[in-house]
Amino acid sequence: MKFKKTIFSVFAALLSVSFIINIIAVNDKAISWYCTRNKDHRQPTAAPELKVVEQYGGYYIDKVHGDESEDKVVYLTFDAGYENGNVEKILDVLREEDVKGAFFILGNLITKNTELVKRMAEEGHTVCNHTNRHKDMTSVKNIEEFKSELDSLESLYKEYTGYEMSKYYRPPEGKFNETSMKYAYELGYKTVFWSFAYADWDNSNQMSAEDAMKKITDNIHNGAVILLHPTSATNAEIMDDVIKELKAQGFRFGTLDELTAQY
Repeated sequence: MKFKKTIFSVFAALLSVSFIINIIAVNDKAISWYCTRNKDHRQPTAAPELKVVEQYGGYYIDKVHGDESEDKVVYLTFDAGYENGNVEKILDVLREEDVKGAFFILGNLITKNTELVKRMAEEGHTVCNHTNRHKDMTSVKNIEEFKSELDSLESLYKEYTGYEMSKYYRPPEGKFNETSMKYAYELGYKTVFWSFAYADWDNSNQMSAEDAMKKITDNIHNGAVILLHPTSATNAEIMDDVIKELKAQGFRFGTLDELTAQY
């Protein structure tokens, strides 16, 4: 009888452990970041499943300079993995308009377009970590592997440019889970998502300049963190008009240091 009770206790303990592991797995599922747009220029809010981002020091919008504030500020951020001529064009516009942005880059851009990356830093833009190889960071097994992916990019940046990379991180494709958010936080990174983006990444399927311009201006809001891909031919074409239009509406362009200092 004692033997049967022991077997039952062991079996119950195994079931309990299995249950806990399954709960952790469910809660740590990979999530793709998104923000639901609205057309009255109000700030979008994150869905409940995305609240974990803020728990680990993540950012997607400027809540201090929200719709209730008279300070109309937006933040231009770019995910840049390679150069096709359009990144340089966008940098030209930013310089002419005296606007600073944040560039989340990959290792490929550093090694193949070093001077372009150095230019970003030298013209006052914030150069940030988008991982070395556009890796799915929800698949990493431990914090050492996570750290290695981000460190390898920073080492390349230091080696090729002589500069230190800012401790801002954006997961490739906006894909994350609680574990990856926790790792980034523990390693001292501020994870930056966005409150506005549109389908601009496919160079073989670009939106017209008119439609893209309308998409941006229809959805702009105070405190917007805007994600654009600087390889987009459409973005390169409209960047000057976008900046001038936002300035005309009274917006100014902030930096990630300003955004993250307020929380």
